[in-house]
Amino acid sequence: MSDAAPPTDAPVAMLDLAGEVADHEAALLDAVTRVLRSGQFVGGPEVDAFEAAVAERLDVPHAVGVNSGTDALRIALEAAGIGPGDEVVTTPFSFIATAEAIARVGATPRFADVDPDTLNLDPTSVAARLTPRTRALLPVHLFGLPADMAALRDLAVAHDLFVLEDAAQAFGAHYPARCARCDGGPRCSAGSRDALAGRAVGALGHAAAFSFYPTKTLGAYGDAGMITTHDDAVADAARRLRVHGSTPTEKYRHEALGHNSRLDALQAAILRTKLAWVDDDRDARRRVAERYRAAFDGADDVTLPPHRPEHAYHQYTIRVPAGRRDAVAAALAAADLASARFYPIPLPDQPALAPYVVDATPPVAAEAATRVLSLPIHPRLGDDDVDRVARTVRTALRS
Repeated sequence: MSDAAPPTDAPVAMLDLAGEVADHEAALLDAVTRVLRSGQFVGGPEVDAFEAAVAERLDVPHAVGVNSGTDALRIALEAAGIGPGDEVVTTPFSFIATAEAIARVGATPRFADVDPDTLNLDPTSVAARLTPRTRALLPVHLFGLPADMAALRDLAVAHDLFVLEDAAQAFGAHYPARCARCDGGPRCSAGSRDALAGRAVGALGHAAAFSFYPTKTLGAYGDAGMITTHDDAVADAARRLRVHGSTPTEKYRHEALGHNSRLDALQAAILRTKLAWVDDDRDARRRVAERYRAAFDGADDVTLPPHRPEHAYHQYTIRVPAGRRDAVAAALAAADLASARFYPIPLPDQPALAPYVVDATPPVAAEAATRVLSLPIHPRLGDDDVDRVARTVRTALRS
């Protein structure tokens, strides 16, 4: 957090990208200038270097840059052979891209419920959604908190399922030494726990999809995405699919219908530069979360997000009593304090997904959608601003 707090009546935004650019302007301009002088703007050495840096950081053999996080989801599913007639179990509480990608490859999204504490995919509910047509699990690391991957891994092994992490909100997060939900209890095998302990998000399943949209914990200054995977065949297929299904060894030979989803070299250079401070930014977000936790101490009508060292805090999302959220949001807006609702409409209730939905919205997700409110959190947020936001929320709830 910044040592110099702004005036106490200054507006507070959800994010401060202008401040980020100001703090790192020289390094960012060097990256952009390097690309401009190279004359190579799509693919090439900048993309190769960024892919290599991410693969090394996450300890995975393959990182495949694409145009967006949505493309990363869709191409990863296609590369794994998921298509018409298949079912993919996922969360009802996420951005539409999660289920949209499933529908776009011709598969059916099946919606399990979320855990009441973490709002991540509940493995018990997932098990109840499995059918003979289930081919994959698609958990989301919601708001930057890793899903219960050890339990999901056990289900995947038992039922021969492909696991694709939606890691769009969680670059920089790591899996805990103990299971997120059962704290190392008997419902989750010690083998799965030990295999994943301390590993980076993006290396916990067969493959993962990242978004580098500007608001993410690692954000480009435009759209960008990436697929990471341990699977050679998935990586090879993804590399072909991102360039119109082309054959790497023979120009203008296309073995499959693919996509135009190449990673921009300017964005790759910016992202590789930002890797140098992504951990510092994550730690700063965690300090903001600590401040919120202290500021909301004793507020029994506010449910705070799980306070865990593996959380990347892409969003700081509280829950307030049903029927009071709009009043709280209005009070924040009146004081020039930002807030957002992630997500007010569960995926099974989205009109665009109606032709693909076979499950009603599960109860925990349905209730969460009426109560969640995300508060400002970013590395440059001062303590005074955090206190103002928390105080405004508490006052609005008492009114």
